[in-house]
Amino acid sequence: MSLPAALADAQIAAEEAFVALSSTSTRCASPQPSKLNLSDDIELTPVTTAPPSSENQDVAHAPNPPRVLKSRLQKSRETKQFITLCWLVYLMGWNDGSNGPLLPRIQQVYGVGYAVVSLVFVFACVGFILGALSNVVLSERLGFGKVIVLGSLCQLVAFSIECSAPPFPVFVLAYFINGFGLALENAQSVGYVASFKENAETKMGIFMAAYRAGALSSPLVATQFAQMRHWNFHYFTSLGIAMINTAALTLVFRLRRQEECLAEIGIASEPKTTTERSHFRQIFALKDVHLLAAFILFYVGAEVTIGGWSVTYIMNVRGGGPSSGYISTGFFGGLMFGRIALLWVNEKVGERLALFIYAILSIILELIVWLVPSLVGDALAVSIIGVLLGPMYPIAMNHCGRVLPRWLLTGAIGWIAGVGQAGSALIPFLAGAVASKGGIKTLQPVLVGILCLMTMLWALVPKSSRRPD
Repeated sequence: MSLPAALADAQIAAEEAFVALSSTSTRCASPQPSKLNLSDDIELTPVTTAPPSSENQDVAHAPNPPRVLKSRLQKSRETKQFITLCWLVYLMGWNDGSNGPLLPRIQQVYGVGYAVVSLVFVFACVGFILGALSNVVLSERLGFGKVIVLGSLCQLVAFSIECSAPPFPVFVLAYFINGFGLALENAQSVGYVASFKENAETKMGIFMAAYRAGALSSPLVATQFAQMRHWNFHYFTSLGIAMINTAALTLVFRLRRQEECLAEIGIASEPKTTTERSHFRQIFALKDVHLLAAFILFYVGAEVTIGGWSVTYIMNVRGGGPSSGYISTGFFGGLMFGRIALLWVNEKVGERLALFIYAILSIILELIVWLVPSLVGDALAVSIIGVLLGPMYPIAMNHCGRVLPRWLLTGAIGWIAGVGQAGSALIPFLAGAVASKGGIKTLQPVLVGILCLMTMLWALVPKSSRRPD
């Protein structure tokens, strides 16, 4: 073999050896990438297929959390919580519905006029406003369960004072204590029901109807006590209902915070804002809060004025007898019926438009009560006005849940309700002050004006959400 041929054969052999060595090293290194790929597959599979990871991702980025299937136990607990809150709001309605039939007797017993007896509304209003302001701070420090029980204890104290028929200043002070407790209960309960995810509008309507059920039944009892010697014994009935309320709230919610109570029924708490501003500043910086508060002020004011002063109006202007107190029953019964019976109308035409329709019809009926001198006709018109006014409050509360941030909802509703309670004192007191000058016949012009202002304010409330979330 020649030298060139030998060199060529050696070069070819070297190249083959190099290729073989490279292939061997590649095969030796390949198990490590293969192992990593296998490990990656094992780790990535749950992220892709398992529901928990995808749900957590959706909750973090989606405006509406995904629907979570609840167990039978969670549904049972939710039902117990909802019934307990309905009993609470029943007591609130019972308290408010008692005023109309008892006002003439209170005037008679204490020897006071329209303006002075209206102080019961004023002191209840002051207590409610202070309670609404305190609610924001107490909610952060004490939590839902303790605050709502504190409100119920205030009612126990108030009814204990009232049932003894104390001197008028002390009697009025009891209304202040009662108003403070009502503010805490109202804000906490409405905010809690607004946190429900399934059938939220229907539950809010039933919840508000429970208030009307209390306002419907209390005039039936209060009218009877108003004609008795011991008229103040009516408050013993209120005290008994309040005791049941306090016991139920303590046993069902066990003084726990709202997040814990909602987690027990399968509802995750809403994420809170990261801003350093206090809840007060965040709430008061929202224009929508003030618009809704102004609307609720005139709505509640008109509602309490009709329920409270219509009995006196029918007795003095239309010549009704002692049984005129049952007109309050018709009015509050209409409110309860309207909140349930008109749910399908709200859904059919839309809640915003439905409220405009109800408001315009209410104004027309108030004009009839004002201008048509008929005892039976006026009583019937007042009941129909109750039907039309009934859905308005739950519609407004549902709208709060749509346009206000979730993490501020309880505090904002507390403030809105507090301003509304100011209307429950301001408007009846205004009606009483005007009546002391021009007679109770001035009631209807005042109510027509209030309903018109209320309608205009609803037109200013935004249609859709301005929330960043």
